[in-house]
Amino acid sequence: MEPRRLVQESLTLLILVTSSYGGHLKSGATLRMDQALLTFQNQLTEEVLIFYTTDYCYKCVYQHVVTVKPNNNNETAVISTKFTLTMQVESQDRNATLCRWSQIYGEGGHYSVWIQMSEAPGNPSCTHTVDKAPNNAYLPLLVAALLLAIFALLFLGAPYIYRRSCTSDIIKTICCQGPQYSVNNDGRQAFEAEHNTNNAKPTRLCSLDTFRGFALTLMVFVNYGGGGYWFFQHAPWNGLTVADLVMPWFVFIIGTSVVLAFRSMQRRGVSQLQLLRKITWRTVVLVMLGFCFLNYSPRDGLLSLSWLRIPGVLQRLGFTYFVLSLLQTFWGQKEIPLRVHHWWNPVQDVILYWQQWLIIILLETLWLCITLLMPVPSCPTGYLGAGGIGDNGLYPNCTGGAAGFIDRWMFGNNMYRYPTCKELYLTTQPFDPEGVLGTINSVVMGFLGMQAGKIIIFYKGRNVQVLCRFLVWAAILGISAAILSKCTRDGGFIPVNKNLWSLSYVMCMGCFSFLLLGGMYYVTDMKNWWSGQPFTYPGMNSIFVYVGHSLLGFYFPFSWELRFQESHLEWLLQSLCGTALWVLIAYLLYRKKFFLKI
Repeated sequence: MEPRRLVQESLTLLILVTSSYGGHLKSGATLRMDQALLTFQNQLTEEVLIFYTTDYCYKCVYQHVVTVKPNNNNETAVISTKFTLTMQVESQDRNATLCRWSQIYGEGGHYSVWIQMSEAPGNPSCTHTVDKAPNNAYLPLLVAALLLAIFALLFLGAPYIYRRSCTSDIIKTICCQGPQYSVNNDGRQAFEAEHNTNNAKPTRLCSLDTFRGFALTLMVFVNYGGGGYWFFQHAPWNGLTVADLVMPWFVFIIGTSVVLAFRSMQRRGVSQLQLLRKITWRTVVLVMLGFCFLNYSPRDGLLSLSWLRIPGVLQRLGFTYFVLSLLQTFWGQKEIPLRVHHWWNPVQDVILYWQQWLIIILLETLWLCITLLMPVPSCPTGYLGAGGIGDNGLYPNCTGGAAGFIDRWMFGNNMYRYPTCKELYLTTQPFDPEGVLGTINSVVMGFLGMQAGKIIIFYKGRNVQVLCRFLVWAAILGISAAILSKCTRDGGFIPVNKNLWSLSYVMCMGCFSFLLLGGMYYVTDMKNWWSGQPFTYPGMNSIFVYVGHSLLGFYFPFSWELRFQESHLEWLLQSLCGTALWVLIAYLLYRKKFFLKI
């Protein structure tokens, strides 16, 4: 999900500011998070130029940082500490590279680079010194993780300790009196019998609500900034971060829910016409919700043309739901066959739905043909790069290849204006991660979730087989993603890319989804070791939480103006508090039996 927070002006450029301090740090100068100070001391008799690139920017052109005059002059630059930087020192007179090094600098650190002649004649060297030790940027995250772990242990352990304490007759007599805790002759509590009776009734799949709630909670956290850590924000182009996981998980859950919900409606005798009405209504509401609130800006009013964006998250979810629902309506309502011997019994959950598979294969073939074969003006055919200064600066206006070209042709400037590649690749073309071409693979991702739902239905009561099927699908998808990407970030046939929703990205996320849902299914539905709380609360009110956190995320108490921007501490606290508030709101709505449904 793309966060809609106001752009932090101090965090949008890799090299943020350059200035000369005459050899000394200006008094009172402070650094913000993800920044370090780098001073270049030139002891040569010739002028030198400093350039940089970063390992996360694929084949990027070196960018100029500062020019340092000769004879003990110096220049200072505030640099980013997010990724490893490759610095290069070049001679102005000789047009030659004097030295080059790669290093990741620590947040808040002050460093000096001494450019001087080495012992070998005519061979300059660059020597590093640390003037001020950097801060531990990950300490706030470590403390927060420790506190959350302690809280989780208390949350899970307290009910267990309480139940254990009630096994003592003395404690039961003193603390656990009441009809719900009355003791039978055999020493068992009446509430256990009531619990067993309730278990006999059809219940929701706990693992699905838990998975949905976990994905939504993580989504809220990363949309609120994730404490400003780069790995809680979307990858600049290729590769994966934590923020890149949540939306495909959500799409996967939509597919699983479609199969289970339509199965239930089929048993109740709902006709195809009624299903089509419900599908159409829900799709229209999702698309309109997405279009209206994504164009919302607190500065310009409820409907602001300054934020106008036609594609969007809910628009994509709505269209994906519509296609998946049509597949399930016309080609999905099949009764489980009698248990007779057929050669295709091990894959009956695939063979019986061959029409759905045929449509999905055709859609994926369409994506591959358009992406890899469609000619794009002034761009190489099949280009999957970010453009800008990437790929040696040869294709600056080719951001996203065919996907970007189609979106710009259809929507013009009414699309996402701050793509994740803009900061690192210095792109000038708009690019929308929820564009038209990527929506095809969103449908494929949802169809993988449908496959999980079919497995749950076909192998109901045979939990071991359900888990084995999940593991087999995870292995198939994981191996396929590894082959397509060649287990590299940028060098594969089709790199893992969330912006493009590439085929390897869908397969990788499908692998993770099957593993995560399988793990939650084992823990919550099979073993009953965990009820899924607190994730089940937002999971059962996902539309309310998603729309609410997007609309109100600008306002207190969900966010406030950051006062201490030299550390991740306050931003991390803000992100955690905003997320916790929405989990609490979802819990209160659960207690009030309020569930926003479309």
